[in-house]
Amino acid sequence: MNTLRYTLRGEGTSDKMLMPILAWVMDQHFPNAELYSQFADASSMPPKSGRSLAASIRDVLNWYPCDVLFVHRDADHPQNEEQRREEIHNAFNTALLSVTYPIPIVPIRMSEAWMLIEEVAIRNAAGNPNGNVKLNLPAPAKIEAIPQPKEMLCELLTSACELSGRRLKAFQPLSCIPRVAQYIRDFTPLRKLPAFQRFERDVQSFAEEYSNGMNG
Repeated sequence: MNTLRYTLRGEGTSDKMLMPILAWVMDQHFPNAELYSQFADASSMPPKSGRSLAASIRDVLNWYPCDVLFVHRDADHPQNEEQRREEIHNAFNTALLSVTYPIPIVPIRMSEAWMLIEEVAIRNAAGNPNGNVKLNLPAPAKIEAIPQPKEMLCELLTSACELSGRRLKAFQPLSCIPRVAQYIRDFTPLRKLPAFQRFERDVQSFAEEYSNGMNG
């Protein structure tokens, strides 16, 4: 069985929430490979300021060598998505990296938007899997149009916990967010999103190159 190592370069610790999504996508496109995943928090790697994206990518690959590097950057606005993707590819070109395959992962707003697809996962992450309070999740095709997805996810988690009084005041929805993706087993609804479609096409292109290299 062929082995394949991939790394996610995150902009911060919270980006680790994307790892279950990457695992699911990689399993879809590399069913016969032995996959190894790594997470690199660029914000914790010295020096923490004054570094270009190209330099940061070089540092990540020194610490976390891999066959394919996923580089996450939120677009924050629909008009910025293509710019962010270009920035990532330009950084790879500047870094003169030819061994590792670059794949941008650029949600239109925030990564938290991609967590708004499964009610059961939100209830589990909130610690109340058997709750029955109504959760009004947006339609999957519309989640990237939500201006503040992190705030919406926090509100949903707070509703889902069904706590009251002091226990509700002590509830910290932000700490629950990374667990949401861990409870989602099928990320197929994200395929309705243009940004996710572009991301998965990049994975498919890499899969084709990888397969041709193995067969060649």
